[in-house]
Amino acid sequence: MAGASFDLGAADLPEVIPIFPLTGVLLLPQGRLPLNIFEPRYLAMISDALVYPRLIGMVQPLEGKGDVGEPPVYPVGCAGRIISFSETDDGRYLITLTGVARFAIAGELPLVKGYRTIKADWSRFERDVASAAGAPIDRARLLGALKIYFERHAITCDWDAIQKAPEQHLVTTLAMACPFSPGEKQALLEAKDLAERTRLLTALIEMGGAAAPEPSGLRH
Repeated sequence: MAGASFDLGAADLPEVIPIFPLTGVLLLPQGRLPLNIFEPRYLAMISDALVYPRLIGMVQPLEGKGDVGEPPVYPVGCAGRIISFSETDDGRYLITLTGVARFAIAGELPLVKGYRTIKADWSRFERDVASAAGAPIDRARLLGALKIYFERHAITCDWDAIQKAPEQHLVTTLAMACPFSPGEKQALLEAKDLAERTRLLTALIEMGGAAAPEPSGLRH
């Protein structure tokens, strides 16, 4: 164990983790994801996970398979650490995950109290828990595309804060928040590094900026 430290290194990542399949929900390393937990099996999962290292694997069901039962899932997900937790009067859990590292599913194990667990292969994604700097991103192109996208879809934002945001935080937040399809979100998740994710994110935003807005605004 890493003692009192909240930072996890590659050696701290467990071989077996629970997974939470959720369509259209993307968690990336260093991103933050709030969740409202109410299904009995996932309440049990959170209760069991509230020990070191408090990790839950967020995965998406294959596109079109839905969230009911045990749908087949994409082979790559992202583990998040529970950094905040509260219980409501009606028995729900409100948690926040911070993304730690991506994983490949090496195999699925029998259900535990109704929730799914898997063997996680972290080997492809060791850089997620390292601090090594990656290739530079084309920030100007991304911001230019984003401005057109927001104008096209009548989205208001704190543009000054966006311009000042660090690159990793900016790309991660946009990738998680923008209303892309499950397949597009999965492609963003599996991008090799920040530079590749930025190129894909920019292309998706450029396509979205060229498209007519939907009647209800953002897709859900």
